[in-house]
Amino acid sequence: MSMTGSQQAFRFIACSEIREILGKQAEDERALADLLEEVPLDSVYFHTHSYFLRYRFIERTYPNDFAEWVGEQVRDHILAERLSVVDPFDFKSLEALREELISILDDHLSGLVSVPRAGYGSPFHFNRSRILEVPTGLETRTLREFRDAISEVDASSIYFHVFEAHLRLQREENDFSAWIRSGLNLPSLADRIKALNPYLGSLERLRSSLLTMCDEELARSGASHTARY
Repeated sequence: MSMTGSQQAFRFIACSEIREILGKQAEDERALADLLEEVPLDSVYFHTHSYFLRYRFIERTYPNDFAEWVGEQVRDHILAERLSVVDPFDFKSLEALREELISILDDHLSGLVSVPRAGYGSPFHFNRSRILEVPTGLETRTLREFRDAISEVDASSIYFHVFEAHLRLQREENDFSAWIRSGLNLPSLADRIKALNPYLGSLERLRSSLLTMCDEELARSGASHTARY
């Protein structure tokens, strides 16, 4: 295994979010389904992904805004659980993700006599977001440099190279695993990083997982190098 540097540097990009209120709100689950069908895809993205950028350390009970509203405001815990297990990283497009969410809502409502509503809770407000790229000036060419950069880079950079790369930019794998595979020729490590599901934790947990994987790879390469001498 070669641990020489890549000819193509990895350039870290951070990001910031501009939020826009759409002026659409749902008082009950039927309205949630109907509006989910018509809002722009940027709104679907906002309510299933942007939480991780807004709250970088916190891991919440419900992993997306739809499940959280249904569970906390409507108190429909059965539907909240069904919406919670939808994993955006199982879908290749935001449209496919939208269709799955609507399908779950429609199926749930078809078995009810009355439509559950927020009642004394707050309505669901649809928002959308735009992600702005912010160059960091940080570049790496070796795994050691990459590992050290991951430990100090702003969490929004981790978000951009993992979350943004997957659905908004529709890339086959996240930017980190793609560079480690093609730039450093470390397919095993690339596969492990590609398999990470960031939707199951916070950005800081994701950072910790990346560091652990890099440290394990560096330890193995060091042991392999020592064994040859």
